[in-house]
Amino acid sequence: MSGARRAGVPIDLSGRVAVVTGGTRGVGRAAALLLAEAGADVVLGYRSREADARATVEAVERLGGRAVAVAGDLALERDAEALFEACDEAFGRLDFFVGNAGVWPPDPVALADMATEQWRRTMAVNLDGVFFTTRAAARRIREGGAIVLVTSTAAQRGEAYHGDYAASKGAIQSLVKGLCVELGPRDVTVNAVAPGWIDTEMSASVLRDEAALAEIRAGIPLGRVASAEDIAGPILFLCSRFARDITGEILNVNGGAVLAG
Repeated sequence: MSGARRAGVPIDLSGRVAVVTGGTRGVGRAAALLLAEAGADVVLGYRSREADARATVEAVERLGGRAVAVAGDLALERDAEALFEACDEAFGRLDFFVGNAGVWPPDPVALADMATEQWRRTMAVNLDGVFFTTRAAARRIREGGAIVLVTSTAAQRGEAYHGDYAASKGAIQSLVKGLCVELGPRDVTVNAVAPGWIDTEMSASVLRDEAALAEIRAGIPLGRVASAEDIAGPILFLCSRFARDITGEILNVNGGAVLAG
């Protein structure tokens, strides 16, 4: 089917291919489905939940697109490379990379009390994994392509008792600023979206507490917690022709929370 698969969508990514990490749940799944609606074929990286992966592939196929799902631990270099090798084999090209996979340890821990194991695991998934996958993408991505990484409001204002998470996301923002210069001559844009609270499985343990949810909403000027689709829309935009002159930017998608923290 030529053009965007959903009538009225002005973004047409037909014939182009995206790799989305963390692509079978939450923001990653929502982004993959929007990219597919716009005409792109997608490669979905996921950790271990095969049922979620199958369901997402089927959802893409119902939209008329093609998708493959690849299991792996992206904190391991070999698994990150395997994800992109699968993209090479299935589609023979790469136009977009959405680096979404990450962890947020939900229990608050002061830095003085944080176990070295927690720090290293957070950095392995959130930073090493982004390095391995973004490097693989940079080696393959076609002229006119786009890289979109997912950071956080915590990267910009810090997050007490979640220092590991905030530090890992802050490093990603610095990576965006440098990589956009490196890839600019190839007409590849590099940007990030910075969500705040999102109503996904990752934050469910906090958001199900009514008192905590009320406090969170009070700190967001728009007064609501974002949905996965609220974050996916700006990701699609940054992959589109409408964002062709935007690079090196951190797009806040957090209801204004970064201004109120």
